[in-house]
Amino acid sequence: MAENEYNLGFFHKYLTVWVLLGILIGVALGRLIPGVADYLASIQVAQVNLPIAVLLFAMMYPIMLQIDFREVKNAVKAPKPVLLTLFVNWGIKPFTMFAFAWLFFQVIWAPYLDPGLANEYMAGMILLGIAPCTAMVLVFSYLARGLMGLTLVLVAINSLTMLILYAPLGNFLLDVGGISIPFETIFFSVMLYVGVSLVAGYITRTQLIKRRGIQWYETSFLKPMGTISMAALILTLVYIFMLQGDVMIENPLSVVMIAIPLTLQIILIFAVGLGLSKVLKLSYEEAAPVSLIGTSNHFEVAIATAVMVFGIGSGAALATVVGVLIEVPIMLLLVAILLRFRNRFPHYVDFKEAV
Repeated sequence: MAENEYNLGFFHKYLTVWVLLGILIGVALGRLIPGVADYLASIQVAQVNLPIAVLLFAMMYPIMLQIDFREVKNAVKAPKPVLLTLFVNWGIKPFTMFAFAWLFFQVIWAPYLDPGLANEYMAGMILLGIAPCTAMVLVFSYLARGLMGLTLVLVAINSLTMLILYAPLGNFLLDVGGISIPFETIFFSVMLYVGVSLVAGYITRTQLIKRRGIQWYETSFLKPMGTISMAALILTLVYIFMLQGDVMIENPLSVVMIAIPLTLQIILIFAVGLGLSKVLKLSYEEAAPVSLIGTSNHFEVAIATAVMVFGIGSGAALATVVGVLIEVPIMLLLVAILLRFRNRFPHYVDFKEAV
């Protein structure tokens, strides 16, 4: 593997800065030219906003292009890290996120928030909790000196599992939280923004590799895709905050209220994943991606679903955006923690030999 293959580029390294700039630009545009955002929000077909649909597809499609479905078949050769990841991501994480969301927005922050807005913030956190693992985990796993082949398999399996579990689990947890959303609405949003991009990515990948070869595909075609995905994310945030700006100006503490339980959730899931990896005697190179994948959120799916279900100017959409805002700096901190404790795991291979 090339030394810098998954190193953080300038755009990805300062993603939090670009997110903040996107938010500020969106807020400014919303205040200066409010009619533009309202007009764009009115461009709909079958209740689907076309500008946001284009932007969200531009976020998801480049990620799906990186999934090698042949690697998924090889996962049976190393079942423990795969099964542990699935258990943490789908058996623990959604329910701890629900618990934090309920505790903070129905109890701790409840006296300071409108009940309807508190419900929307809670819904946004739930949508993040059932969307584990973004493709950027590949970057963080590389920086932590994890097994990149295993990381790719775990990312692919989680993306496929999301197609099956996201809608029913989201419907169940939202209903438990007193937020009634038809199952068909969540299912349609997942199929539209995950299923379509997954199929398009699969077809593109297989056809281009067949015609041009895997080396050209990975070194030339995929090279700009991560930047395209992140650029689409920032443009989406600008669009969302053209409508969300007034909420932030009138109640700037909302971002802090959302960020606190999200941060606690990330730390808890990281500790659970790392602790169980130690119990199962995984090697460090296996434990690193396992512990990182559960802490990361597939914010593209969460944002898309929140926008589709609750609306682009909703508190749920804001909660998913806050997830993007805090994720990168926290993940970099967790990478540093992993490297510090790498010698406490069995069968550790020095990182100079692992790359």
